[in-house]
Amino acid sequence: MILVTGDIHGAADIAKLAAKANPIQKQMTKDDHLIIAGDFGLVWNNDAEDLWWRKWLDKKPYTTLFIDGNHENFDLLNEFPEVDYRGGRAHKVGDSIYHLMRGEMFEIEGLRLFTMGGAESHDMEYRTEGDSWWVQELPSDEEYAHALDTLEKHGWKADVVLSHCAPSAVQHEIAEMMNVEEEYPANRLTDFLQEVNSKLEYDRWFCGHYHTDVISAIEPRLRVLYNHIIRVI
Repeated sequence: MILVTGDIHGAADIAKLAAKANPIQKQMTKDDHLIIAGDFGLVWNNDAEDLWWRKWLDKKPYTTLFIDGNHENFDLLNEFPEVDYRGGRAHKVGDSIYHLMRGEMFEIEGLRLFTMGGAESHDMEYRTEGDSWWVQELPSDEEYAHALDTLEKHGWKADVVLSHCAPSAVQHEIAEMMNVEEEYPANRLTDFLQEVNSKLEYDRWFCGHYHTDVISAIEPRLRVLYNHIIRVI
């Protein structure tokens, strides 16, 4: 199985991963995967709480994967060993917890998954750089170039796209729906994802970031997740 859900923000929204809230996990093994679409937040300061919840996830019957959102401690995240995982680069965060890096293509259960984490914080004015906000929340020039190289290498074809924010047009749609347009202006990453959406042959796209569960009306293949857990296969 492959399951996908939205942000967990460390322990704040992790309750949806409890066995009672997600009973299908009783049928899963470590060969199955649950993917968190950004704002993992359990690599924040490596304190007792971080370590306890990562151990809790490691004890789950499945393997946990996540892409990065905007609310991550990127300095700490980049200290974890980089490994090859299912054909793409990942940080090994626990025995069965992996951070799927940006611009990679992973092959899981016969599906090709393209990953492009990151997003722009709309609350950075209330945060401190290097303590509660990191400039690496948005991709670097090298990461954009790597993502394009990966897509070219795979002929601009994937089965599933995983991002934290949405393409610009979809982001505007969601922000308008939530009446928060001023909080989510387009940026280089959302414009890049818009280009990916127009050129890539794909079946399904999942993102988090917006704290809502909705299917885009203008791009029905794209689903925004927060509390829902969706089975992909």
